[in-house]
Amino acid sequence: MSNISHAQSEIAIRHDLRPGDVGTIVHLHGVIYAAERGWDATFEAYVAGPLAEYVRNPSDRERLWIAERAGQMVGCIAIVAANPTTAQLRWYLVAPSARGHGLGSRLLQEALTFCSMSGYSEVFLWTERSLAAAAHLYLKFGFSKVAEKPGRMWGAEIVEEKYALLLT
Repeated sequence: MSNISHAQSEIAIRHDLRPGDVGTIVHLHGVIYAAERGWDATFEAYVAGPLAEYVRNPSDRERLWIAERAGQMVGCIAIVAANPTTAQLRWYLVAPSARGHGLGSRLLQEALTFCSMSGYSEVFLWTERSLAAAAHLYLKFGFSKVAEKPGRMWGAEIVEEKYALLLT
């Protein structure tokens, strides 16, 4: 077995929300992006607000996946409804300790399969320009960059980028 397939097999992906998951998702986003991008605590609030709304108003057409290794969250991704035909990909994160083993592709594939099965005709996401590895993955999966918006958020100068994918 190769190191990549062995590393992937250690990681389980689930989509049932358990106590502590919401806080862990917000925490991971906060500490990882502070360490890697210098973003401040307002980024945690940016994640926490819509995530709380997602939890309070569940829908069969929305789902959140959590990747775990040895009982510790190492990644997540979600699909939420922007409207009846368009899904938004949110809260996509792979912890540094789990990167480079295909987990990002696994999570993105799970989300896109769910979008197709749920009848969405399009999926989009907003990301930030400095997240080049993620942008490379979006392009690999067929997304196109459709917009960008420079500004100051989370204590830093950033350029938000919107990616979209038409589903067949």
